[in-house]
Amino acid sequence: MMFLSSKVRLNRMFNASGKCLDVAVDHGVFNEYGFLDGLENMDEVIGQLVEAGPDAIQTNYGQSDILQRIPGKSKPALVMRVDVGNPYNAQTHKVMFSALQNEEEPILEALRMDASCIVVNLLLLPGEPDLLRLSIKNISRLRGVCEKYGMPMMIEPLVMKGNDARGGYQVDGNKSLIVPLVRQARELGADIIKADPTDHVEDYHEVIAAARCPVLVRGGGKSDLPELFRKSHGLLQQGAMGLVYGRNVYQHPNPAQIVKAFMAMIHEDATPEQALAIYQNEN
Repeated sequence: MMFLSSKVRLNRMFNASGKCLDVAVDHGVFNEYGFLDGLENMDEVIGQLVEAGPDAIQTNYGQSDILQRIPGKSKPALVMRVDVGNPYNAQTHKVMFSALQNEEEPILEALRMDASCIVVNLLLLPGEPDLLRLSIKNISRLRGVCEKYGMPMMIEPLVMKGNDARGGYQVDGNKSLIVPLVRQARELGADIIKADPTDHVEDYHEVIAAARCPVLVRGGGKSDLPELFRKSHGLLQQGAMGLVYGRNVYQHPNPAQIVKAFMAMIHEDATPEQALAIYQNEN
C-alpha cells in the first residue's frame, strides 16, 4: 500500500499523464570500463541532461550532488540506486554478489538528497541462484524502511543470459522468464517496476498485467536509433508508462536531442518517425 508521502515523491517523477522518462547514469558503480564511455565528465553529462529536461535522472549517491545542487524548481527528479553488484562484468567471478550500498541505513542517502524514488535489482542469472537470494534479501530489507519513510521503491527484475553468450551477461528477452520475475517484484512490494523488453514487442502487455503498477522499460546496451525508436514506441503502445534508458542516451552523439525525442514519444505520443526527425533536427 503506497502512503501519501510516497505519492508526493512520485509526483515529482511522473508528469500529470502518469508517464516518465528516467535517464540512468548510475553505471559507474558496476565497475565495468565499457559503461563509462560517455560518462567521463559527470558534471557535463548531467548538465546537458538537465537542460534537455527528462522527468528524472538516475544516479548513485556519490554523483547525486551534481543534480541536487543545481538551483531552481524545474529540474528532473532524482532516482537513486541503492545496491551494487558484479553481474555485468565480462568474466564470471569466483564470488558473484549483490549488496546494498549502505547496509545499516539503506535509504539514508536517498532521504538526505531528496530523492523521489530508489531503485534496486532483482537478479536472475543462469547458474547463479544465490544472486536471486541476495536480491530478495536486499528488497526485503528495503521494503520496510521505504514504507516507514514514504520512499517509493523501483525494482529492476533483470533476466540475463549466460556469460558465454557474447562475453558478459546479456539481457534475455524470453517472456516466460521475464513475466514471472516481474510478478515476483510486485509480490515483494514494488511501487514501480523497471522491466526488460521482451523479444517480441507484442507480448509486452503480459509484463504490464503481471506488474499491477507502473512499468518503465529498461534499455540495456546501445542500439541503432531507428530500431530503438520503433521498439520503444511499440512497448509504450503495449502499456508501458515510460522508459529508463542509459547507454541509449548518453552513448549517442547528442544525448540532449535523444531526450527530447523520447519525451515527445512518451508524453505526446510521437511516432518513431517523428522521434527520429526530432533527433536529427539539431544533430
